[in-house]
Amino acid sequence: MKRTFRTFVGVAMAGTLAFSVAACGNDSAAEGGGEEQLTIGFVPGIASDPFFKAMQVGAEAKAQELGIRLLWQGAPDEYSPQSQLPFVDSMLTQQVDGLVLVPTDPDALQPSVTKAQSANIPVVTVDTTVTDQSYLTSAITGDNREGGRQAAQTLAEQIGESGEVFLMSGSPTATTNQLREEGFTEELKKYPGITLVGKEYANSQPAQATSAVNTILLKHPDLKGIFAVDGTSGSGTVAALRNAGKADEVKLIGYDAYDNQVADLKAGIYSALVAQKPGDQAALALQNLVDTIRNQNVDSIEKNVVMANVVMTNDNLAETEQFQYPTQ
Repeated sequence: MKRTFRTFVGVAMAGTLAFSVAACGNDSAAEGGGEEQLTIGFVPGIASDPFFKAMQVGAEAKAQELGIRLLWQGAPDEYSPQSQLPFVDSMLTQQVDGLVLVPTDPDALQPSVTKAQSANIPVVTVDTTVTDQSYLTSAITGDNREGGRQAAQTLAEQIGESGEVFLMSGSPTATTNQLREEGFTEELKKYPGITLVGKEYANSQPAQATSAVNTILLKHPDLKGIFAVDGTSGSGTVAALRNAGKADEVKLIGYDAYDNQVADLKAGIYSALVAQKPGDQAALALQNLVDTIRNQNVDSIEKNVVMANVVMTNDNLAETEQFQYPTQ
């Protein structure tokens, strides 16, 4: 499947457009020989989120290596199908050669994958995925269920396997969040002295996490620990603990390794972080798409890829700080 792609059309939206084009390598049409330069579209969950910024860094580096054009578009600050779908539709309208997608909802984004299939555009999902993965070239993600288990194990150890804990989640539709919650709650069952007193969703808005944690601290003044399942939930939780003067009393396990999270880990506000490898996920997604389109190394493409996490603590930072998410 070879298409020459020359015009990039923005999405008409009421809000700000998060749009980036990385033109890498040479256009063979201009040189008069060789393979056409491929254009791969990449639609993240939230373009401004540090996790997806790190993913963009990895994608741009891989695009340069592969000599392809990377078209990066995403909603700037809202994690929802409503904000994401116009960007996906734009990619399909422009007939990109391949699409990398971070679905904000497994069902709501399924029709987009069906449209891509009708247009013969291969799709790889990263981080999250869709309900029916049969058409996907690959579904690439971190080990989210295991990450939830790791969070529970670490928290249990830090609070002496006894006390009340709270689960501060992100989006109820994100498959990653769902798996982290499941892993966390399953693992907690191994510790009869620990009571899970509640769960709330921040919907990827730190202020909502702050409000939820403020409320739980009032209801449960002896709370021993919190698991924040993503970076934005963690940021809001940190603010609540600081406001309540309980940053030294409540153990906080975070997910992801944003700059501010690692700084707060060093300051003792987080007691541990479960870090992913967003750049590696993005790079593998591009490699798999290029190999599929060019019909090369196809036997080595894995349909489902789960990448291991890294648990960061102050005790092991010398070895794990390298997993802090890059932003440029």
